[in-house]
Amino acid sequence: MFYPQSMTEIELIVPEKDLLAVTRELAGQGVFHQTDASYLSSEMGIEPVDSWREKATTYAALERQVLATMQALDVEEGPPPPAEQASIIEVEVVRPLVEQIEQEVREASKQLASEQERLEQLESYVHQLEPIAGIALDVSALRNPRYLFSMLGLIPVANVERLQTSLARIPSVLLTLRQDSRKAVVWLVGTQRNADILERGARSAYLNPLNLPDAYQGTPSEIIDSLQTGIERAQQHVTEQKAIITRMHEARKEQLQTMLWRVRASRMLADVIARFGRLRYTSLIVGWVPSSRVADLAQRLTQASHGILIETTPSKRAGVKQNVPVALHNPGLLHGFQLLVTTYARPRYEEVDPTLLMMLTFPLLFGAMFGDVGHGLVLVLLAGLVASRKIQALRGLASLGTIIAACGLVATLFGFLYGSIFGLENVLPALWIRPMDNIMQILVVAIGAGVVLLTVGFLLGILNAWRARD
Repeated sequence: MFYPQSMTEIELIVPEKDLLAVTRELAGQGVFHQTDASYLSSEMGIEPVDSWREKATTYAALERQVLATMQALDVEEGPPPPAEQASIIEVEVVRPLVEQIEQEVREASKQLASEQERLEQLESYVHQLEPIAGIALDVSALRNPRYLFSMLGLIPVANVERLQTSLARIPSVLLTLRQDSRKAVVWLVGTQRNADILERGARSAYLNPLNLPDAYQGTPSEIIDSLQTGIERAQQHVTEQKAIITRMHEARKEQLQTMLWRVRASRMLADVIARFGRLRYTSLIVGWVPSSRVADLAQRLTQASHGILIETTPSKRAGVKQNVPVALHNPGLLHGFQLLVTTYARPRYEEVDPTLLMMLTFPLLFGAMFGDVGHGLVLVLLAGLVASRKIQALRGLASLGTIIAACGLVATLFGFLYGSIFGLENVLPALWIRPMDNIMQILVVAIGAGVVLLTVGFLLGILNAWRARD
């Protein structure tokens, strides 16, 4: 608890026939930290085998393909299978099935996107026509006139007068057909020789022209009726396509989840094996294991391969020169503070584990700065919700429940000491001091606490340097 776990370097010589079994056992135990030993092959004059690196790259591409298909079908990854079920899956077996499902999903998604785009376009036409639905005007008469420039559309009411002023010297007519508090329906007419000027003026005044395909003929209300019919058909097509994708989701969900985890396991195993050292008929595996787990791991590896050779070298803490991986192990109540420590950095192998010190100082400083009875109790309640995992959005923060609870309790304690509840300092009696009334005393206490913390930090730094022979 006061130092990282003691580590042991382990070297394995594994027959080729047992390579996958041993690799699965190492991966399943979750205690082996691999060291890249692939360079040993070239040092011993053995040609490195790149097939596993190529396989790892192929599996990674296939994994991305499966994930993209699952995302299109809104399929979650699901829980991983037990570690003992991890095995290499042949690319030639799974790739055709993945490509088939991907093609089906792509076609269905493309069709759905097309129908949704058409629906949005029809609704946009209706939105443009609704303000002029009561006008008895044949819209087709506005299309492509030979001698006249014509633009019918919506414009902000505040810009109508500005547009009239800007076009005062240009032969044109601006008719306001309908108007409400915000928008006006206007019809701008002029000669074709002034079309460019009129169009630039209309755009600068934010006149949004009505653009309808040539297929729509008649008055605005007639066109709206036709558009509503098309909207109903498009909505039906969208519903049908969504139903197809939903059926595809249900039919392919378990299959995709299984493929994802098998491909992912294959990619991870291939990537691990690519970093093994290659001997003539065996492979060399090098890594680190917590010393307390070496005996159990060795027993399991011997069961997986009767021909395996195991050599272990415990690592000393004092004066260690190797780059030893660090594994922290603290009891349940300290686990949240351990995560807080590793958020900043991990201690080196020979250094003191600062988790216990963090557990004592972090809530204390938080409570001293934010001491309030009401806010502290709210934090305690929040910590209970976080730790319960009942709120989906907060499940990822469950491990921080201990930290939040400790900070809330200490903040509540300091709230009584300060006589503060929900920011009100005239309700409770102060058991120690009221900060706003004794600012200098609070500053002196804060400086004193800082001196103590810095001194403790310096002493720990000296201890760590002494142990590292630095």
